[in-house]
Amino acid sequence: MDYKKFFLSHQIDLTEIQLQQLNEYADLLIQWNKKFNLTAITDKKDIYVKHFLDCLLLGKLFNPNDNLIDVGTGAGFPGLVLKIYNPNLEVCLLEPNNKKISFLNEVISALNLKKVYVSNQRAEDFAKKNFETFKFSTARAVASLDILSELCLPLVQVGGHFLAMKGPKGYEELKQAEKAIEILGAEINKISEFGLDEDNVRLIIDLKKIRNTPNQYPRNYGQIKKKPL
Repeated sequence: MDYKKFFLSHQIDLTEIQLQQLNEYADLLIQWNKKFNLTAITDKKDIYVKHFLDCLLLGKLFNPNDNLIDVGTGAGFPGLVLKIYNPNLEVCLLEPNNKKISFLNEVISALNLKKVYVSNQRAEDFAKKNFETFKFSTARAVASLDILSELCLPLVQVGGHFLAMKGPKGYEELKQAEKAIEILGAEINKISEFGLDEDNVRLIIDLKKIRNTPNQYPRNYGQIKKKPL
């Protein structure tokens, strides 16, 4: 498969270096996945469509040059892909799983990526020392939007954005999260919808921070999960 043409068909123009980095990333993911469960998607073409394209479409929509935190990044989606797409972006990858942390560090080293930081912490702990620090936060396939909002919005500075990557149930989750979004100081800025392929619909819900989050948030995860805002 000609991946350069594939991405161009989605109006994403990558350099040869970026394509090489994505190829090496995919190979490392397949290799590591034989030892650790990093992703259920193990076919290389599926990795490009369901992981890389998904994340690159987010990058195409926003393409920030500031700093971004990826909460619950897992195997680096979308944070590492956004970094490859935009080398000037400063990225913090937040992930509590030690094996995934090892994989992320391996990819960062192999691809010689700069200004990428890995933090082995939960979001609610990380937020205590990094409250309203980032211009952008994002999360993909971590939790429902009401829970995610409490984990991600306290990390975002006023005027910044929380970009939530959701499937077709995102509209339903957004309705349930309206109260949390308001309490945490944000508003719905934009919803973008696109298809990855015939079976996969992706929503990107852009929540803009319009005022400071009350400093009692985020609560500990047990409280957040038991009683979402």
